Amino acid sequence: MEDSFVCLQRTLTGELHWDHLIKALYATDASVYRATPLAVAYPKDTRDLVRLIDFAQSEKVSLIPRTAGTSLAGQCVGEGIVVDMSKHFTRILDINEKERTVTVQPGVIRDDLNRYLQPFDLFFGPNTSTSNRCMIGGMVGNNSSGTTSLKYGVTRDKIVSLKGLLSDGSEIVFEALDKGRFVEKQQEDTLEGHIYRTLYKTLESPSVKKEIHDHFPHPDIHRRNTGYAVDELIKMQPFDKKGSAFHLGKLICGSEGTLALITSITLRLDPLPPAEAVMVAAHFRTIAESMEAVVPLMRHDLYTCELMDKAILDRTKDNLSQRKNRFFVNGDPEAILMVELRSETKEDLQKLVEALLRTLQNETNAYAFPLLYDGQIDQAMQLRKAGLGLLGNMIGDAKAVACIEDTAVAIEDLADYIAEFSKIMDDHQQKAVYYAHAGAGEIHLRPILNLKQSEGVALFRTITQEVAQLVKKYRGSLSGEHGDGRVRAEFVPLMIGEENYRILKKVKTAFDPNAIFNPGKIVDPEPMDHSLRYKPKRKEPEIETLMDFSDSMGILRAAEKCNGSGDCRKSPMAGGTMCPSYHATRNEKDTTRGRANALREFLTHSTKPNQFDHKELKEVFDLCLSCKGCISECPSNVDIAAFKAEFLYQYQKVNGTPLRSKVFAHNARFNTMAQKVVPLSNFFFTNSFTSSIMKAVLGIHARRGIPKVSSKKLWRQFKEQVDHEQSFNRKVYLFLDEFTALQEMEIALDAVALLHGLGYGVCYLPHAESGRAALSKGVLDHVKKGTDRNIEVFKGKVTEETPLLGIEPSAILIFKDEYLRLANDRQAAHDIAKNSFLIEEFLSKELEKGRITTEQFTDKKAQVLFHGHCHQKALGDTKQTLALLNLPKNYTAMEIASGCCGMAGSFGYEREHYKISMEIGEQRLFPAVRAVSEETIVTANGTSCRHQVWDGTKRKALHPITVLRNALRGEQIENLGLK
Repeated sequence: MEDSFVCLQRTLTGELHWDHLIKALYATDASVYRATPLAVAYPKDTRDLVRLIDFAQSEKVSLIPRTAGTSLAGQCVGEGIVVDMSKHFTRILDINEKERTVTVQPGVIRDDLNRYLQPFDLFFGPNTSTSNRCMIGGMVGNNSSGTTSLKYGVTRDKIVSLKGLLSDGSEIVFEALDKGRFVEKQQEDTLEGHIYRTLYKTLESPSVKKEIHDHFPHPDIHRRNTGYAVDELIKMQPFDKKGSAFHLGKLICGSEGTLALITSITLRLDPLPPAEAVMVAAHFRTIAESMEAVVPLMRHDLYTCELMDKAILDRTKDNLSQRKNRFFVNGDPEAILMVELRSETKEDLQKLVEALLRTLQNETNAYAFPLLYDGQIDQAMQLRKAGLGLLGNMIGDAKAVACIEDTAVAIEDLADYIAEFSKIMDDHQQKAVYYAHAGAGEIHLRPILNLKQSEGVALFRTITQEVAQLVKKYRGSLSGEHGDGRVRAEFVPLMIGEENYRILKKVKTAFDPNAIFNPGKIVDPEPMDHSLRYKPKRKEPEIETLMDFSDSMGILRAAEKCNGSGDCRKSPMAGGTMCPSYHATRNEKDTTRGRANALREFLTHSTKPNQFDHKELKEVFDLCLSCKGCISECPSNVDIAAFKAEFLYQYQKVNGTPLRSKVFAHNARFNTMAQKVVPLSNFFFTNSFTSSIMKAVLGIHARRGIPKVSSKKLWRQFKEQVDHEQSFNRKVYLFLDEFTALQEMEIALDAVALLHGLGYGVCYLPHAESGRAALSKGVLDHVKKGTDRNIEVFKGKVTEETPLLGIEPSAILIFKDEYLRLANDRQAAHDIAKNSFLIEEFLSKELEKGRITTEQFTDKKAQVLFHGHCHQKALGDTKQTLALLNLPKNYTAMEIASGCCGMAGSFGYEREHYKISMEIGEQRLFPAVRAVSEETIVTANGTSCRHQVWDGTKRKALHPITVLRNALRGEQIENLGLK
């Protein structure tokens, strides 16, 4: 088929890929399934889609539409051509403020749309837990609902019209039709006309309508996605004379890409919710008690009613980005119901709160119900939204499996249904996870199963079968908002009856007679336990690594923690760091998910002696900036930077280490040599002729400047200050990293002066370089030697009373991260890590203890703009630096809402990475720096960040230590003899 693909590629404006790597990346989504596609297409326009349809028809292959790829039921995987709409179909086409509608392409991210709509005081209501990366096309495909459906309904309720392509390539508009136009459509000699005729003939019979009414999920359940929504069609004219105008778009919504390819979507919008809000976090000792509370709580006018159980709450305790959002958790609850109220005035809101609290006190067994306001609500909802991803962070092969997580029943039946469900779990000796949309009667339920074992796969089927029968008993929906896909399609006949299932098959055939659109979903599926991601009873690959991944039972299981929820695909406008290269390229291979999937795929299936020896892995890690954003922002804490370092080390054992990588890895050694002849070295580094030769040899981009080395004179000054005889209340050790010591020694002098000025003695012990540069290049044997030396140097000396402080974030935070995977003396490494801090972090803690005061700093005015280092964002907290920069009485410091600067050590220097490095900087960092006045102090605590700011804006960025040292009151410096 390769020749056919070559011909097809020539006809497309967009891209078509059929290489091993790209197919492996798209073989999985957020479900338990794996199916390797024939190819992956990135269409640029409607003409590309028509060509793909023509190709599929002529070659008898299928098309699998996909946006963010976060579907839980396997909708996005298949053995045809994956059509990824997320890269180019991303425009907001039109807004009609008067009619409160907006038209978008399917690749528009839900939260980005609402940011665009905010100035119009409008928003799109359905709000999934994946709202910062899920796309409107996927929301239409799944008829998504989310936390806000109590007030704003589901996606189907918001459809005004849809434009798309049918299976013959013809364009179609799905919109409301009056009776006359419905008749006209049936008379057309087109595929569209055939569809309308088929639907009318199939659904017009009263007996058919009765069969649908009697056997589909109860109409009062507003979250129901079982099968095609023919139960919605029979409510419309001409099937119901009192019904609304016929709208075929209501059927398309929830059809999972099996009936048409959608090219644009017009949505009905709502006014922004009332500004005054409060969330009541009702704590319960049992799941049953929380379920019994739902009905009385729903008598109130709630905006949300969401559940989190202990399994998820426990996972947030050690999650770097989520543990700060646990502030409202009281004790050790088995369940928390998060109930939100809103009103136009504080007075009205207070009355609503008082009434709700009376219900909680008098009619439920809640033992605590803290009230959350403003930003606290956002924090609590972030905790709730992280639930899906956090479930992937279970160590080992047993995972919380998506199979019966989407059941919905009437809220009056919820407590009884959950009680019977819990009995099923008990019968199978299962401890399930319970979370999500209690107020809508839809609790996401997940058994914890090991699908690498035949017993786990058998239980996967058995539990799904038994729960489907239980849902049928309550006339609920087995698929509430996540769709049937592969996992539940097998049970659609059970849920709606065989007669109704035959109707669904007629619908599919009418739209898509050759089944080219996403076959095997909703109708005619494979058995639910086929095509699983893992082969049962497989022999687990044994993979030796230099770094210690035993905390995840090895590097393979560490990669397998990625469950595909796609947090790494969030928009740059959503904030955070992860994933900077994806933000620039919009390519799946440049996401945390893509890299983890590729590593899992090749380590699992490799037949080579060195399982890392695959050029595809080299390609997928190439644009990883090792920013560490994934270690905190990925709910599963998938550490791609560590994977990349280990991969490069293993790959280079077979293929050799490139010259440039050796030079960058050992830059401290070369700069130490250069420091012996500083004037000559710096001449060579700055002279246009000599520096251009160096750049050409090493593959450094011509527009990058080579940093100069610091003079030995500054070293002597440093030693003099460190040895300063002065009485101090407390002493600290300073880790003088190689970047500061060899290239920016002035900052080290500022650090000592600042610490002295604030009353801290500074001790220095000769130590090895941090190894950060070598780590980034995979030269792990060199890093390990330095690790063990540094642990030995500071062992027994670095304590709570005498902490270790660092200037460069990436160099000091290595003690808290990679050293724990590399050190021989693991206990000593952990002891040192607990007492190692970025200087700003240490001073911030001292500020909280009252040991540092505003009076120690100037009262002059200054505006400060701060960019935080990626590693500080991932492993620490930039708010600590910001607090210090705001410490001088009249300093006003603001943090740039930036991700990675784009330089990332040597990455931005490398010729082939320069362009993408600057694109990353242009996303948020550079515009923010350019927007401030020349008088504003620009500050960044990363050496790479400061170089990037200069190259991108020609503004000099200072280290926060320098800013604070300069802000010390003069008499403090004079008294210490440091002026």
